Amino acid sequence: MEAYVKLGNVTKIYRMGEIEIRAADGIDFEIMKGEFVVIVGPSGAGKTTVLNVLGGMDTATSGSIWVDGKDISKYNQREMTGYRRDDIGFVFQFYNLISNLTALENVELALQICRDPLSARSVLKDVGLGDRMKNFPAQLSGGEQQRVSIARALAKNPKLLLCDEPTGALDYNTGKAILKLLQDMCRERGMTVIVITHNSAIAPMADRVIKIKNGKVSSMTVNENPISVETIEW
Repeated sequence: MEAYVKLGNVTKIYRMGEIEIRAADGIDFEIMKGEFVVIVGPSGAGKTTVLNVLGGMDTATSGSIWVDGKDISKYNQREMTGYRRDDIGFVFQFYNLISNLTALENVELALQICRDPLSARSVLKDVGLGDRMKNFPAQLSGGEQQRVSIARALAKNPKLLLCDEPTGALDYNTGKAILKLLQDMCRERGMTVIVITHNSAIAPMADRVIKIKNGKVSSMTVNENPISVETIEW
């Protein structure tokens, strides 16, 4: 089976005067369609750099980035904008909601520019916020705000759902509930979900675990029998 996502020898070099910083130093990995993938590694390992390059938020210095049969590293600015808009859903550590819009309006706003969006109302119901649609972000808990941001990303109907430390600002139980939601969405919708974390304890819930260290992939393992996050303690 052909890989849905394939990074080949991807580097990202930042130059500060005379100094070169290799945030990604020859990253290679493959991901199959519909997998729940956890990318794990310590702070500064290059995880977020990989996610930003894969999501079109940044460009690689060299290497190839194949997504659904297309090498996005060859895209011009206009093609990259279309890719970000139509194919990628981002979930950040901090929810990035617009404070003077309701939960429903926050999701609807993102859908105005998408090609094939899902219904904002139905996705908010799916993430457990059916009765909170008219609330503003300040009236929602941290976990509820993160659910709105997940709904906003899901409603775009993206090819890839990219999550950068999605539970970083949440308490233990809420964080677990958010991870379960992401895992369920992956299973139910066949969506390819990539979660970045420094918490290696959640690795058993993934179909594929990619460990990154010093800008390189130190290991990649496929879980034949991923378990539900509810059974994991950390």
